[in-house]
Amino acid sequence: MGLAKSSNGTSKPKLKAPPPLTDPFASATPRDYNIAAVDRTLDLLEALSRLGPASLAALAESAGCTRTAAFRLLRTLQGRGFTIQDEARGLWRLGARWSALGRAASEQGALAATAMPVMVALGKATGENVYMRVRDGMESETVAIYHTDPTIRMYSEVGKRGPLHAGSSRILLAFAPEAVQTQLLAQRLNRYTPATRIDATWIAADLQRIRTRGYLITSDEVVAGAVGIAAPVRDAAGAVIAVLYISSPSMRMRPPRPRNLLPQVMEAAGKLSHALGAPGKPAQTGLVREESAPAGWPLNGGMLTSSRPHTIFR
Repeated sequence: MGLAKSSNGTSKPKLKAPPPLTDPFASATPRDYNIAAVDRTLDLLEALSRLGPASLAALAESAGCTRTAAFRLLRTLQGRGFTIQDEARGLWRLGARWSALGRAASEQGALAATAMPVMVALGKATGENVYMRVRDGMESETVAIYHTDPTIRMYSEVGKRGPLHAGSSRILLAFAPEAVQTQLLAQRLNRYTPATRIDATWIAADLQRIRTRGYLITSDEVVAGAVGIAAPVRDAAGAVIAVLYISSPSMRMRPPRPRNLLPQVMEAAGKLSHALGAPGKPAQTGLVREESAPAGWPLNGGMLTSSRPHTIFR
């Protein structure tokens, strides 16, 4: 401890500064909190969701563990009602207890909460508002919105329902069960703008094009003056459960901007799918396939024109 001179010439001890406060749980390097047994159980459950009903051997191989470990984990889950074994055939399947967990996750907004960081990043990267919709029966429902530009208010809000045959939600129809597609296209379809396609034959063909391309660009189909750029979101089983899209006034979407933004939308949908456990790596930004691209860039629905009124503001 050093000495300091006082005003009267005498020396007094120099006080040391107190040590900085530190977080006892902080670490210079990130800690690994993974528990191997839990990781292995989740791998097994994801394999069961993709393959089930399936044999022990198939599940163990898919989850990357031994048959002994897989059997012990499956038996433990069976005791809690999360797995079921067909004793006659020896096949395993998910148990009924998952239904309650699935409902609880939905009620707690798990999908929207998982999607929001991806939507924020996409909105900031593109400068456009980002939306996510899911299919509910014969309609679509908005479950999450990120307003990048609060001055642009589209006619949508969380909980709002819309058609499946028009606009970005047609992706949901493209990957819906065949029975849903058949039932919906047999109905009288509503026309929302002059650009809305209501011909069942054309829509059925476009559903195949969407499945082939893996994306959808629309204009004016539900709201005049609105352009949508959309890509599907998949879950751990590989099923399409949502559509992620950006929507913007056509005055901000002159060609080739929609085509230029499309890879970012597809990459964001891939990242969200990966976060939900979808098999495969997240989509990477790159070239977009051109299976049915006419001159310029493809639009399903009305082409962009400046003569249509911009009725998307409120």
